[in-house]
Amino acid sequence: MFYWSLAVEYMKNYVKTKLTYRMDFWIEVLSDLLFQAVNLIFILIVFRHTPTLGGWTEAEVVFVYGYFMVPSGIFSALFNIWNFSERYIVKGEMDRVLTRPAYNLYQVLLENLDPPSLFGSFVGLIIMILSWGDLGLAFHLTDVLMLIAFTIGSVMIYAGIFTSLTAISFYSDAPTGILPLMYNISTYGRYPVNIYSKIIRFFLTWLLPFAFTGVIPASYFLGRNESGLSDLAPYTPLMGVIVMGLGLLIWNHGVKRYRGAGS
Repeated sequence: MFYWSLAVEYMKNYVKTKLTYRMDFWIEVLSDLLFQAVNLIFILIVFRHTPTLGGWTEAEVVFVYGYFMVPSGIFSALFNIWNFSERYIVKGEMDRVLTRPAYNLYQVLLENLDPPSLFGSFVGLIIMILSWGDLGLAFHLTDVLMLIAFTIGSVMIYAGIFTSLTAISFYSDAPTGILPLMYNISTYGRYPVNIYSKIIRFFLTWLLPFAFTGVIPASYFLGRNESGLSDLAPYTPLMGVIVMGLGLLIWNHGVKRYRGAGS
C-alpha cells in the first residue's frame, strides 16, 4: 500500500504539472505519434518495391510492428531514464533519492514517468486489431491472455536491458553514449528475424533478446514458425523475468558502489 500510495501521489503531481503546461503535453503526444507514423510509412514504402520480406507479407509485418509498439510504449512510459547519468550522478540527485525509505529505482522511475508514450501502445493495439482482420486470423479468448503475458514479458526485457545499461553510470562518470545505440538495436525486433544473418539472429534472440519484444511473440498469433519462432513465444515471460532479474542485480550492485556526487 505504501508503494501504491507513493505512485498515486507522483501521478497527481504529474497531472498538476501538465495542467499548467497543457500544450507541452499534446506536443509530446503528437511528436511521439509522428515518429511511430514515420516508421510505419517506411515499412509500407518497402512493400511498394517487394511483395514479401523474408517470406512475410505486408500485413504480417505491419502486425508485428503493431505488437512491437505495445510493449515499447509501456516501457517508454514507465522507464523514462535516458538522462539518469546527468541528472542523478553528475548533479548529485541520487543522494536525495537514497535518503528516502522507498526503493531507489522505484523513486527514479516515478520521478520520470512519461504517460504520453502510452498513446503509442494504443495505436499499436489498433494496428494489431486491423491487421488481425485483414489476415483473417481466428480469435480465441486465450489470445487476450497470451497478449497480456507476452506484453509483460517484453516490457520486462526492455526494462532489464536498459536498467543494466543505465547502471553503468554508477561505475563510470563519463557518458558512454551506449543507450541511444542500444535503442537503435532494439528496433530490429520489429522485423522478421529470418531476414538477418545467423549471427545477428542469435545475437537478437539470446544475447540481447529484442526478438522477444516484437517478432517472436507476434509470430504466435500469426502462426509463423520459421526457425521455431512461434515455439519460442511462450517463453517470452520467462525471458523477461531472467533479463529483468539480471538488470536489478546489476543496478543494486551499482548503487552499493555509489559514493555521492562529491565536489
